[in-house]
Amino acid sequence: MIMGPVFQIIYYLLIFRFLTMNELELFKNYHYSILFFNLLPIYPLDGGKLLNIIINYFISFRRSFRLTIFISYMCIVTIGYFFIYKNINISFSIFLIALLVICKLTNELKKERFYFNKFLLERHINDYKFPKIKVIKDLQYMSRDYKHVIFKNGKTRSEKEELSNYFRQ
Repeated sequence: MIMGPVFQIIYYLLIFRFLTMNELELFKNYHYSILFFNLLPIYPLDGGKLLNIIINYFISFRRSFRLTIFISYMCIVTIGYFFIYKNINISFSIFLIALLVICKLTNELKKERFYFNKFLLERHINDYKFPKIKVIKDLQYMSRDYKHVIFKNGKTRSEKEELSNYFRQ
C-alpha cells in the first residue's frame, strides 16, 4: 500500500533528469495528479487503506472498516460538490474514474463480512503474540494488535476458544 506513493516519488526523481523544461512541467503536473489522487482517503485507493489502518488502532476492525467506507463516500460527495460548486468542467475520463471508484467502493462494502471473516480466520490460524490484552463481549469488537479475552454470559473465554467455536458453526 505505501509502496505505490513511494514508487511514484522515486520514479519522479529518476525521470526528471532526462526531460526538457517543457516536458518536465507536463510530467510534474501528471505526477502530482496521480500522487494526490492515490492518497485520497477513499478506500480502494492507498490513502483509504492507510486511513483504515490508522482508524483500526482506535476502534474495532469491523467498525473501522465501516467508518472508512463512510468517510470514502463522504469524500467522493465532497469532491463532487466542490466540482459542481466551483463550476469546474468535468471531463468524461474524470467522470468514468469517479464512477469506477464508486462501483469499487460499493463492491468493497458488500464484501465487508468476507473481510471480517478473513481477519478472524487469520487470528485463528496464526499464533500471534500481542503484548496488550483487551476484554471484549463479542468477536465483533476485535481489534488489531490486541490479544482478546471474551467475557460473555458471565463466562470468560480466550480468543482462541471463541474463534474455534465460531469456525465450528
